[in-house]
Amino acid sequence: MTTTMDSAGRLVIPRPVRREAALEPGVPLDVRWRDGVIEIEPRPLTVTLRRRGRLLVATPTSKVRPLRGDTVERTRQDVSARRGGR
Repeated sequence: MTTTMDSAGRLVIPRPVRREAALEPGVPLDVRWRDGVIEIEPRPLTVTLRRRGRLLVATPTSKVRPLRGDTVERTRQDVSARRGGR
């Protein structure tokens, strides 16, 4: 996929890339120049860990948008794949 930068230095990340990366408007991004490559990465969400019964739950320290169903499903599939499909 190709995109261009405008005269103000802005670029548009194509929709399929934004969807795959689960990027939404307002998400803070880290931008780095490393070994001749520009890297754009969502900033990690700061969370606190709280025990709820037998579960350890990560709770955001700031207000965030609710996760979309497709984001939850993709994350579930990624975790399952890393565990060997269990």
